[in-house]
Amino acid sequence: MKNHISKSALRQRFSDALSTLYREEVPAYGTLLEIVAEVNESVDPDQAVDAARLGQERHGAIRVGTAKDLSIIARVFNQLGMEPVGYYDLSVAGLPIHSTAFRPVTTEGLEKSPFRMFTSLLRPELIDDEGLRKKAEAALSERNIFAPELLTQLEKIESNGGLDEDEAEAFILSFLKTFQWHEKAQVTWEAYKGFKEHHPLLADIVSFQGPHINHLTPRTLDIDLAQERMRERGLEAKDVIEGPPKRKCPILLRQTAFKALSEDILFEDSGEWKEGSHTARFGEIEQRGAALTPKGRELYDQCLANKDFSDFPDDWDLMREQGLAYFRKTKTGFAALTYEDFLPVSAAGIFRSNLGEDGEAHALKATANQEAFEAALGRPVHDMFALYSDQAKKNQ
Repeated sequence: MKNHISKSALRQRFSDALSTLYREEVPAYGTLLEIVAEVNESVDPDQAVDAARLGQERHGAIRVGTAKDLSIIARVFNQLGMEPVGYYDLSVAGLPIHSTAFRPVTTEGLEKSPFRMFTSLLRPELIDDEGLRKKAEAALSERNIFAPELLTQLEKIESNGGLDEDEAEAFILSFLKTFQWHEKAQVTWEAYKGFKEHHPLLADIVSFQGPHINHLTPRTLDIDLAQERMRERGLEAKDVIEGPPKRKCPILLRQTAFKALSEDILFEDSGEWKEGSHTARFGEIEQRGAALTPKGRELYDQCLANKDFSDFPDDWDLMREQGLAYFRKTKTGFAALTYEDFLPVSAAGIFRSNLGEDGEAHALKATANQEAFEAALGRPVHDMFALYSDQAKKNQ
């Protein structure tokens, strides 16, 4: 019987390979990694939960166009020990997508390789121009975002229950092709312009051979300092850090990014290739705080709506006493559980700021549809609160 590689080990190999690929394609990402490493080294690691994993922690983001693509990518991520957690409706922020986060769901899995992929699915029903919607659906139906050998490997792995050393290397290389940048568009120049005029996110999802990774995000212990260093190194950082305000006791997730690059693309135009450009890929950093309970999230949402966080206690003991966050028992007391997920408002803010000059909010018939998303996915998403609650109970 073959010795199968653990899913956590496979996930870490893929995370490393993807980071190398993105660094080669977007050199500014390498600068970002250097900045985060410098900042983290200058900050007391005791300020962070699970600080030892910081050097390898990443999350990426992709956008797929069809239910078939989402279901296949879910099967591949399953082989990496990544399961869908949470449902995010981004139509409320003017984006024609809904999303989930593929990630490890056990404490052990997160400690061994805390890699996540925020994965969005296009919602063509939100494209109110029928002709444009049909054109987008036709373009998506004509492409295959996965290398043929990946699908063959996937079926074999699912039958055998895992991968050995040789199979793992081939599998990672095949899957990596899904995320590579393509310099030639899949649609004509006229089609691209039509998609972009309707919504720049539509153009990004439909116009290319695959769902190029649009960012990889390392984790920092001090996002305010990291943002200052970004500007010092010549990176055009966002003006506002998304998420909660700066606190002594960090909660949930704070994110910032440098603006997306304008990159050369070739478009077919009257039988010839025409030079153009596309804006999609950027660099993001994040600072993760405590995972909040439903009661804590309700209070957070109230504070966010009121733009006043004075009612949210900035003290670990008070947060635990009031049941606002999840905690685990330690040798010296209690420590907050790290928030492993995302915030729809923050994700939308980052996405919009990196969609180019037309990235302002678009009017959509905003409505959540978790049932349709899960049907496309082929399974229900995990309830993040249930995961945190279970993790806290196991560590009391």
